[in-house]
Formats: sequence, structure tokens, C-alpha cells
Amino acid sequence: MNWPQIELTDVERFRALAAGVPGAAVTERVLPQEPGRVKAMLNDLDVFAEIQADFVSATIERRDGDHVVVRARGARGQRARLEGQLRPGWCWLQSRFLIIGMAAAPEPGGGTRVALTGGIRVPGRARIVPLGVRQESKKTLDRLEELLTS
Repeated sequence: MNWPQIELTDVERFRALAAGVPGAAVTERVLPQEPGRVKAMLNDLDVFAEIQADFVSATIERRDGDHVVVRARGARGQRARLEGQLRPGWCWLQSRFLIIGMAAAPEPGGGTRVALTGGIRVPGRARIVPLGVRQESKKTLDRLEELLTS
């Protein structure tokens, strides 16, 4: 049998992953910059900490290929040990209380589509508390866009 083959972009794959997390709201924006530049910025943990609303710093503690353990510190002194995947165009990190995800892919016709989700995680479950997720994602995309245009 010949089954059809389909190639998914990182953003399409990201939407599918986020759809499996109750409470996850994906916010997207098309930026005029080329995908390589956007992906490189999203893969830089200094930029990552700068664009995330409540982060002060994020440091890779351990890396094995695209699997990472990241130590993050928040503006109010909170700390998180996030584990997951980080590579150009893709980030999915989870801690006991937090989920953060970002993806970027070329947009047909030019530019780069960026998708984000994240939020407070209900301990012991994959669920995200949906309060303020879209608003925080919009702020993160605003910060990313400002950095790309400066």
C-alpha cells in the first residue's frame, strides 16, 4: 500500500504537540525576517530569557544533542529546572510547574511564522492553567519582534 507522505513544518508539529496539552493556547505571528535569523535568536538562551515575560536568566545545565536541561530564574526570585528539546526553530521545555514552547518555520511568500505557548503546569498532569497565556505570548512575540528590528 502506498500511503501519502507529508512533511510538517516545525510550527505544524508544534500545533499538534500543543493540542495534546489541555489548556495550551498557541499564539502565532508572521515576522518579516528570514527564518535563519529568527531561529538563531530563539535558540540563544540570553535572548530566550530576555523575551520571556518573567525570566531574568536561563542557563543550559546539560546538553545531549537537542535534549537540554535549563536552569531558569524569574523576576520574583522563582527558579525552575526545565527539561526538553532546544534546537533552531524548536523549543519545548517543561518543569514540574512550567511548560514553555516555541517554534519557527518559513512562511510561504516570505518571512517567518513563530508560534508560542506556555504557562503554569498543574503538578502531576500535562495541563496548563490557561490564565493569561495568550497575553504573555503576545508580549513575548512583541519583545522578539523588537529585538529583530533593532
